[in-house]
Amino acid sequence: MAKIKHHNFLNTVHEVFTDAKQEGVLHLYAEGNSFSGRKIKVKNRNLFHFGTTGYLGLEQDQRLKKAAIRAIENYGTQFPLSKSYISNPLYKELEELITQMYQAPIIITKNSTLGHIGVIPSAVDDDDVIILDHQVHWSVQNAAKMLKTRSVPIEMIRHNNLEMLEDKLKKYTHSKKHIWYMADGIYSMYGDFAPVNDLMELGKQYPQLRFYFDDVHGMSWVGKNGTGYVLSQLGALPSNVLLFGTLSKTFGASGALLACSDIELYKKIKTFGGPLTFSAQLEPASVAAAIASAKIHLSKDIYGLQDELKERIDCFNEFLAKTDLPLIDHNESPVFYIGTGMPKTGYNFVNRLMKEGFYVNLGIFPAVPVKNTGVRITISRHNQKEEIKALVAAMEYHYPKALAETRTTPERVFHAFNLQPKVLSEKVLNVDLQIEIKETIGAVDKKLWNNLMKGQGVYDWDGLNFLENVFQDNNRKEYNWAFRYVFIKDENEKIILATFLTHALWKDDMLAKEKVSQAIEVERNEDPYHLTSMVVSMGSLFTEGDHLYWDGKHPKAKDAMNTLIRLLEDLQFDLDAKMIVLRDFERETPWHRNLQGNGFIRVQMPDTCMVDLKGVVDLQDFLSKLSSRNRKHYRKDIRPFLEKVNIKLVKKATSSEIVQIKKLYGNVHDNNQGLNTFSFPEKLFDHMNEHPLWEFIMVRPSDQLETLIGVMLCYKNSGQVYVPAFIGMDYAYRNDFSTYRLLLLMTIERAIALGFSKIDMGMTASFEKKKLGAQVIKKYAYLQTADNYTLELLGIMEGQ
Repeated sequence: MAKIKHHNFLNTVHEVFTDAKQEGVLHLYAEGNSFSGRKIKVKNRNLFHFGTTGYLGLEQDQRLKKAAIRAIENYGTQFPLSKSYISNPLYKELEELITQMYQAPIIITKNSTLGHIGVIPSAVDDDDVIILDHQVHWSVQNAAKMLKTRSVPIEMIRHNNLEMLEDKLKKYTHSKKHIWYMADGIYSMYGDFAPVNDLMELGKQYPQLRFYFDDVHGMSWVGKNGTGYVLSQLGALPSNVLLFGTLSKTFGASGALLACSDIELYKKIKTFGGPLTFSAQLEPASVAAAIASAKIHLSKDIYGLQDELKERIDCFNEFLAKTDLPLIDHNESPVFYIGTGMPKTGYNFVNRLMKEGFYVNLGIFPAVPVKNTGVRITISRHNQKEEIKALVAAMEYHYPKALAETRTTPERVFHAFNLQPKVLSEKVLNVDLQIEIKETIGAVDKKLWNNLMKGQGVYDWDGLNFLENVFQDNNRKEYNWAFRYVFIKDENEKIILATFLTHALWKDDMLAKEKVSQAIEVERNEDPYHLTSMVVSMGSLFTEGDHLYWDGKHPKAKDAMNTLIRLLEDLQFDLDAKMIVLRDFERETPWHRNLQGNGFIRVQMPDTCMVDLKGVVDLQDFLSKLSSRNRKHYRKDIRPFLEKVNIKLVKKATSSEIVQIKKLYGNVHDNNQGLNTFSFPEKLFDHMNEHPLWEFIMVRPSDQLETLIGVMLCYKNSGQVYVPAFIGMDYAYRNDFSTYRLLLLMTIERAIALGFSKIDMGMTASFEKKKLGAQVIKKYAYLQTADNYTLELLGIMEGQ
């Protein structure tokens, strides 16, 4: 089967960021001629600054400022030479001071991003493996994934999931020299911690386990000499730990550092590490400021600064505890995260706080899952108790208003973060709209349904009745689907929106790249339900096409849209599903902005294909209307094979033919891991064989009439649409008989003979279908999930 074009991660980020920019909460510019740290001027407003990562306020310390000024006067604005040749005169003192702080050999880097790019490829050998916490900072992930070119396996686990980590350790313990686990010490969005001590215990059980911690958000405000959270837990740096810290953020200067107590590994990294060798070195002003900061860190002053910050953190925690605000992680770090769930609620809340005089950060995809949007508040020594108290009061006042204005509820937010709401509220639905939900197509008027869904795939009334019979009462959970038929009406009973939903088990890697699915399928040999999840989907895994009737011109069209989204989320909660999937939309859909604001990610689906048969008399008439290139394709690549095969239309197959059909379908399914789904129950084919609207187009070699080499399974939709739903092939004969192309041609001939006006050619292999006159249509799905790990598997994140 043709390969699927997978989603571009950067397209998704661009769409999300563009939305946030338009809402005025991202890519802002600070204003003014000076900056104190306590306030920041944005959009001509002086706001109390609760968004800094300079938690101790050292960037405003006079000692650092004066040192930087002196360095510029003495050494200029930069020292333009690679550090591999010679370092500026201040570097030696800085390295000695930082080494004294960490009591371990250190390497100074230009910044943490370039540092990771320099260190990770040098530290990790070709016969090692890397395991990433899926919330480890992007800069670590990006550097680690460079090693794919050296065939170093890159695995990922769910955040702080030690059970999943140990499963990976068992997987590689006998095959890899070193197993690297990479994580943050303090995570930059939620402010939560890596379970450092538990990880060290794992290190004792698995001697080849090594740790790479990015602790830039744990620096300075905690630990002996301000060496950070990780070292505060470890005491001294073990030889199996590489520790990244920062000279910027809380440290107050610029640059980053690596601490490594393994002397041989240290020498290896320092000798040659990409950007460590070729990047410009830190400017003299930055080195001098870092020296001044290091001296503070080595003095008793650092503990006084830490205590002052802790007082402010405790104060903020104390005020928050008296509210019902959804604080996502309760801890003692200076990073706090108030969940809003949906992006549009986050935009609203941030803008409200800015109007009240407070600057906070929006936490948004890809730093967090889209459905886990929220407000990140950072506490620094610049913040005073009175503005901390005022911020909490403003949040407590505006949070419910932001929810109400964006038509969401506390339950919706708490559910997104797997928290228990403190206060229950009514579900937000439009009371002016009438909602009907049926659990079987038998309860829906046949004529009404077919009129709403006319001209589509295998989901006219009869098609859905067929699917309900097939996907119920089976012995395996992936073969049992729950159906819901949704109608949203106005006060006059006029239908504004109608669709059908399924609740079914999906493979998490359904849209992942083939190599990802191939690796996961190996693990499914042991556990067939490894990395699978229950999903609420518009449409089903069996159908494709426009599963939605929506009267976009109705005055309450948008209300109906929002009502459907609420219903889906309620259904997701009631059925304990992990993800919602809405499909198949064209790119320019009026639903896009609203879906994105409600936490949905747009994903490109495989292209779908349609053949228009209006006005076509017979096959020759159809072929004559093809382009000259496509007619040549027919003459060269299809017509010569017609004499080699026997083609037969079968409305009821024999039992032996059904056995062969099942096998041929299995061949195609197993060969198509670019669209990795569960197979279908065997009774599907028996039901097809007994159903009047299903028929089979069979291909056999002319000299081997007992051998079935290809079959097209076709459905006759009541809306005059012919649907070649699935194909089966024997790949040993595919090239000798051009089986796939012959089946496409015979499908077209059969649809013409039936007088149908359209063929729904379905997804995949669009190149071959296009050569026979199919119109290729780009389709998109919208996913809502609170788990970026799943998005990694799907290739929507950068991980795959």
